[in-house]
Amino acid sequence: MRLLVTATVLSLFLTGCGAPVSVAAPNPSPSASAVAPTPERDIRTQVIEYRDGDQVLEGFLAYDANQVGKRPGVLVVHEWVGINDYVRGRARQLAEMGYVAFAPDIYGKGVRPAPPTAAGQEAGKYRNNRALARSRMNAGLQVLRAQESVDTANLAAMGYCFGGTMTLELARSGADLKGFISFHGGLDSPTRDEGKNIKGKVLILHGADDPVVPDTDIAAFQKEMRDGNVDWSMVYYSKAVHAFSNPEAGNDPSRGSAYNAEADARSFEAMKDFFNEIF
Repeated sequence: MRLLVTATVLSLFLTGCGAPVSVAAPNPSPSASAVAPTPERDIRTQVIEYRDGDQVLEGFLAYDANQVGKRPGVLVVHEWVGINDYVRGRARQLAEMGYVAFAPDIYGKGVRPAPPTAAGQEAGKYRNNRALARSRMNAGLQVLRAQESVDTANLAAMGYCFGGTMTLELARSGADLKGFISFHGGLDSPTRDEGKNIKGKVLILHGADDPVVPDTDIAAFQKEMRDGNVDWSMVYYSKAVHAFSNPEAGNDPSRGSAYNAEADARSFEAMKDFFNEIF
């Protein structure tokens, strides 16, 4: 099993996990069956400093202060450039939907590498050291669990590109969550036999024309899920390549990474359906 991607594939992988951006994904619509008016939302955000061993980390929390009672919590894992406007926007979207969202910091406080070289090198540290990746993910999970408004019996994790890869590592670590979602993330694993550790359901949202994730990784991942008796689903989006959910990926699919508005919207709806199922 290869721990290092080739230079060509890595270049494609890094191209797609983009720069800060205002999220363009669809906003959830209010329920048509609601009888009482929906209380006005009061979305609050907070930067939270925490640690994984000696490493200081700085995550981002979003929640609706007007919502009463405990609610499901969702980890939202950043792309290869670290926590930026894109992942903060996604966390706010989830807060608007009624979840407590926490974007964990995998890299460390102040470590926000610029693409492509620095970001590629930083992402590589965790792709090639899965124990460290899992440690950082579980540290973020503990922060989410500690929030007073979070229903700790109803937790999930999701991530984009690099964040999708990290989300699957959290699943393979045996974390007790209801579900895990990867948006155009890497599917490879150094062992390919840890599906048996996964406790929650898994949803993979994948560009049908993504050149970054090779067919051998897809086949190995699916075998891992079957061998581990995991409840999993994988959705392919036509004409979509890597990073299809991020507008900053551009509009040229020939580069291997590009935004696809239809795939973005459809994958967002798939995410909502998945959360409605598991929570």
